[in-house]
Amino acid sequence: MDKAELLNLYNSDLKELLKISSVHIKEEIELCSILNARNGKCSQNCKYCAQSSHYNTDIETFPLVDIETVKKAALDAKKNNATRFAIVTSGKTPDESDFDTMLEMIEQLNKIDGIKSCASIGILNEQQAQKLAKTGLKRFHHNINTAGSYYPEVCTTHSFEERLNTCKLVKKYGMELCCGVILGMGETVEQRIEMALTLADIEPDSIPINILMPVKNTPFENYQDKIDEENILRTLAVFKIANPNAVLRFCGGRMRLSLENQMLALKTCVDGIMIGNYLTKTGRDPVADMEMIKETGRKISCLTTSKAN
Repeated sequence: MDKAELLNLYNSDLKELLKISSVHIKEEIELCSILNARNGKCSQNCKYCAQSSHYNTDIETFPLVDIETVKKAALDAKKNNATRFAIVTSGKTPDESDFDTMLEMIEQLNKIDGIKSCASIGILNEQQAQKLAKTGLKRFHHNINTAGSYYPEVCTTHSFEERLNTCKLVKKYGMELCCGVILGMGETVEQRIEMALTLADIEPDSIPINILMPVKNTPFENYQDKIDEENILRTLAVFKIANPNAVLRFCGGRMRLSLENQMLALKTCVDGIMIGNYLTKTGRDPVADMEMIKETGRKISCLTTSKAN
């Protein structure tokens, strides 16, 4: 579909739009979980982020956690029916002093039956991408965050093209790609369509949808009203229509939707959920999420063994 067609769909009757997107949903809901493995002191000036050193957000900062902490968190995630687990670190790129430890963390994750290893550790160069693939990383996460035309309004310390290049490297070395966005950062409806089409060009396996949770003392601290629930649903539906083969995944900020609208999305356009806590915000109780999924009538994706990865 082109931009005009998607824009017409976005502005169409909501029930009809969701009916169209529902044709493309998967049979099962896929669950994943993350561990904030290194927090804060990031050199980048992303205007939404609590971890940026450019803003005084008073968050706790800490260096890379130890491997045992990662293993325990992954096993806890598995108990909550997650089939994918990611280590997530702050910073523009992987810190070379920590990179070997990150590789070892991935090796340990790959030993846990039923868990597929994921990592979200910043912008990659070719050598780093090659090493991650050789170590056996199953999936790498790196968002485009917003439309290319809007990116300079969100961050100026790195470029949209650098993000796209990382996505290309991930695919070049045979890893799965998890690549999504943050909604509600002041983008226009047209730019939401632009995001959907950019993702369609990238062809990620998973598209995490974050909804801005404004952080005090960041430039976007007063952006709570930049998107409402109806427009979140419209965006989710259009993203699913434009990317029918990808798992569209609820991530940070989904609690800005009512429980009713979360369930509506799960019935019509969303195929996955990040369960547990996020990076600097508390998430929903996984048990409550299991009940919500049950009420939608959809099943949870079953655990597989590492041998099938």
